[in-house]
This record gives sequence, structure tokens and C-alpha cells, in this order.
Amino acid sequence: MTNRFSLDGKTALVTGAGGILGSRICKGLLECGAKVVVVDIDSEASRLVAAELNKIAVGGAISIQCDVSDVASVDQMTSRAVDVFGAIDILVNNAATKSNDLNAFFAPFEEYSLEEWRKVMSVNIDGMFLVAQSVGIQMVKQGRGGSIIQTSSIYGLAAPDQRIYRGSSYLGREINTPAVYTTSKAAVIGLSNHLATYWADK
Repeated sequence: MTNRFSLDGKTALVTGAGGILGSRICKGLLECGAKVVVVDIDSEASRLVAAELNKIAVGGAISIQCDVSDVASVDQMTSRAVDVFGAIDILVNNAATKSNDLNAFFAPFEEYSLEEWRKVMSVNIDGMFLVAQSVGIQMVKQGRGGSIIQTSSIYGLAAPDQRIYRGSSYLGREINTPAVYTTSKAAVIGLSNHLATYWADK
């Protein structure tokens, strides 16, 4: 079945790879034959995911710690991936954050702080932009095209119904979907639409 989706000879880079979605995306890419660059701000999480992948295919994965909201960190990540595997053919731009302060992240709209808003946006959309830019430039240099896949959400298209969260909690704290998440995921769709036409001409 996976022969239909063969990625033999390709290198895939996945951000947010230490999380639930990212780790499974990495495994799927590896099983289709790709070399996988496992990227996360949590170096231990990315190391553990890469170690599990290398049990399946020795030498099939490396881990790189990266803060996607930091230009220098992103450029170093891209350079390191190319140094090891020679190229980047696939980018899965998947990193997102809830921030470390859950009270601030889940605060009501009326009380939401600009500091928290900017903190989440710096990862959810600034990080998407920086990684797509850095890896996209590398793909153009390679002269053989590539694929950039960016993780958005249904909430980027339709506002959440907050009633579905009533009675739900996360780490002991009542939850909701804050406006910053909805807005950042809508921005990812806009960025993706732009890149689809922009890189096509390169």
C-alpha cells in the first residue's frame, strides 16, 4: 500500500515533531521511505522521537532542537538538516503552542493580554513564516521542487462553539478555544494560499 506513496530518496523536515501529531507524521513519512528531520523546541522530545524512528530504520532520522520563532535558530536548523541529509524535499510546518501559562492562554477574550497574544502568534504564524521562508529558499537552491505542508485547523475556517468545552479540563484547568488560536490558524491558511502561487514561479 505504501508503495503508492514512496518517498525513497526524499528528506522530510517536520516541526513540532515531538508532539502527538508531529511524532505520528514523522513515523508515516519514515514508513514511506523518507529520511526524517525531527524538529521541536523540546530537545528531549525530538530526541526520543528520532530514537524510536531509528529503531525502525537505522540512520533514518535525526533530531534538531529549534525555536521556530527565532530567525537564527531556524536558519541553523535548515543548515543542519542539509549538512546531514544533503537536501530538504518535504516540509511539514506543524509547530504550534499553547504557551506555558495556561491561565493566560485560556483567559476570556475580554481579559486576554497582548503579551500572551503575541507569544502564541510568534510560534503559530511567525514560526510558520520563518520556517517556510528558510526551507523554501533551500528548495529553490536545490532546483528540483519540493512540498510545503502546513498544519491549520477547522477553526481557521469556522469559529469554535465554546459550548462544547463546558465541563472539560486540561491539567486541572477549564478550557476553551481562545481567539488567538482561531486567528493564527486562519492566518496559516492565508500564508499557505500565498505560498502555493509564490513558490510555483521560482
